[in-house]
Parts: sequence; structure tokens; C-alpha cells
Amino acid sequence: MSFQAYLDNIQTKTGKTPEDFKALAETKGFTENGEIKKGVKATEITNWLKDDFDLGHGHAMAMLAYIKGKRS
Repeated sequence: MSFQAYLDNIQTKTGKTPEDFKALAETKGFTENGEIKKGVKATEITNWLKDDFDLGHGHAMAMLAYIKGKRS
């Protein structure tokens, strides 16, 4: 599955765009000015995505990569 397919599936499942998740990560205090804050562990973000949005591990990792700046 391509990276874009992961993002598309996440949007279909949650109704939220990748940019929505990026903004939510900032609201939750995981990021600041588009960067992961020092001391924030990847597992904190993936657990949030799994718990709050019922994403599987692969989809949570894809969204983490997007939040970190991956675009393709």
C-alpha cells in the first residue's frame, strides 16, 4: 500500500484530513510550529491516534510520518 493510500484510508475512516491531524497534534501539545516537541515519544502520538481514532498500527505510523513532514 502506498503512503498516499494510507492517508486516503485514514481520511475515509475518520473524516479528518492529514492537515486536521497535524493541527490536532499541535492542540494536544505533541508539536509546536510544525515540529515534534523535544521529549515527545513517537509512541505517545501513535497511542493517541490508535485510542482516539481507532487507527491500526500501520495507519498510526503513516500519520506520524505525515505529522513529522513526510509527503510522499
